[in-house]
Amino acid sequence: MTLAKITSKGQLNISKHIRDHLQLEPGDLVVFVLREGEVLLRPVTQTLLDLRGSVKPRRQPEDFDKVRRQVKKRVARKLVDA
Repeated sequence: MTLAKITSKGQLNISKHIRDHLQLEPGDLVVFVLREGEVLLRPVTQTLLDLRGSVKPRRQPEDFDKVRRQVKKRVARKLVDA
């Protein structure tokens, strides 16, 4: 078990033992996951920026406003049908 104190700015230090175990380096991102009254700390291994370019647009240039509207309609339809 490792104890950490929250600063007046809401920050905390992650002990070297935990950083080493999670292989965290300066600048790495972590995520806090609230689950059943506990908080889990997990390293972020991929972000949306890492996935940039992995999905090819159907047409050039892609109309993202149109795509968002279509997705919203599909989700709304699923909620109404549920």
